[in-house]
Amino acid sequence: MSGPGLAPATVAETEEAQPRHRLALLTISAAQLLFLLDATVVNVALPNIQRSLGFSGSGLEWVVTAYSVTFGGLLLLGGRAGDILGPRRTFVAGLVVFTVASLLAGLSPTPWWLLVCRAGQGVGSAAASPAALALIATTFPEGPPRNKALGAFAAIAGIGGPLGLVVGGVIATYLSWRWVMFINVPIGLLVLALAPWALRETERRRGRFDLPGAFTGTLGVTLLVFGFITAATDAQGVAHWTDPLVLGTLGAALVFGAAFLLIERRSRDPLVPLRFFADRQRAGTYLVVVLQNAAMFGVYFFLTLYLQRVWGYTALQTAVVYVPLSLLLMGGAKVSSQVVARTGPRALILTGLAVAAAGLAWLSRIDHSGGDVTGMLMPTVVTYTGFGLVAVPITLTALAAVDKKDSGLASGLFSAARQVGGAIGLAVLGTVAWAGVAAAAASLEGSGAGSAQVADRALAVGAGRGFAVAAGVTVLAMVVAAATIGPARSASAGTSPVGPGEADPATAPTARQ
Repeated sequence: MSGPGLAPATVAETEEAQPRHRLALLTISAAQLLFLLDATVVNVALPNIQRSLGFSGSGLEWVVTAYSVTFGGLLLLGGRAGDILGPRRTFVAGLVVFTVASLLAGLSPTPWWLLVCRAGQGVGSAAASPAALALIATTFPEGPPRNKALGAFAAIAGIGGPLGLVVGGVIATYLSWRWVMFINVPIGLLVLALAPWALRETERRRGRFDLPGAFTGTLGVTLLVFGFITAATDAQGVAHWTDPLVLGTLGAALVFGAAFLLIERRSRDPLVPLRFFADRQRAGTYLVVVLQNAAMFGVYFFLTLYLQRVWGYTALQTAVVYVPLSLLLMGGAKVSSQVVARTGPRALILTGLAVAAAGLAWLSRIDHSGGDVTGMLMPTVVTYTGFGLVAVPITLTALAAVDKKDSGLASGLFSAARQVGGAIGLAVLGTVAWAGVAAAAASLEGSGAGSAQVADRALAVGAGRGFAVAAGVTVLAMVVAAATIGPARSASAGTSPVGPGEADPATAPTARQ
């Protein structure tokens, strides 16, 4: 039903655009699912890859790291490329690179070949992923259409990682590991075939690439992600914070970061205009995204470890556990996309973070003898429901008051914040958990318990401490959100800023439907 001020022509255009919008959302979501699957799908297949190609133990870690580092490090450059070249062009180009790299990765005859291809997949994802989010902002009109589209996009983001573990487990069990790579090819080709029909190109922005800023910014983020990934504890619980490589990498990241800020202050066409962070709400939103993802990665890491080590789950059984939890993320995103226009993002973000923090605090009481329902299921249901409520409003807030010419940059910064937050969470919270394991194991020695029982109890203690820290990080995110995200803003109803010559959405007739 149209609003009283909506002209018949506008109604007809809106109804005509609906099938195209649905096809556009399907195309964008399919590509995003592909990129997120690739971040985890290879994990389960790593033993098979090692046996097939003869990887060393340390070299095998790079099968995952090569993708994560290039993906995280190039997101800023990929986002700005979408602004200058156009989001659809950048999306298609990135997807082509990703699909070709996937095909070549499946054909890998040697370890170095596979690592180069995994890095190529990361490059393609870094170009196409922020362009996908920017295409939602430029394709769907503000208000309910955009809210629903972001709800679907957030739901895909929530289920991508766990689904990758399930798919990887099935392929590793019944097929060759090479199909972990080959499966990307037909999906990529299908999305590439749909893109010209489903996605409209926006005008190219006049400008040039800030090469010094791109060099220092990309290196800074890449080294930061790499440093935190390298510092993360390994399977034996050994932290690497004193490793010269970690210290040198993080130090270099700080140097390049400082150089990047200096260059951006003086550049006539900066990669990331510093005015972008002058808005307190936008800067606070990105910090909330970093903190939220640090906590979420901690849950994912510790819960996986607990299920496999203490409860004896296989990798595939563990992945299956995440399917219903991922559905909670999808459900929370769907609910929030429907009510955010009435409540505003701030209320949903604070509520979701409070619920997630309560779930994590409950989960921190997990014990090696805890039951399935009260020890793990119920607190994780609470946690994932809370994070699901946050997904859509935090995305809306990150894109609020952003000019269309900067939509790719905003999307790239949002994705980079998620990657950096995940790397920090894995490193910092992992260190806390393993320190707890070591302390608990030392205190239990001589208690008369068997070595296996001691190991289980110690791991329960360490995981509990990790969950407690994750709860604290989530509370900190809630405090930052309360201090920086305001209740009164046009974007609170899912709208975009008013550009030159445009009507104010707050007073336009269509805003009162």
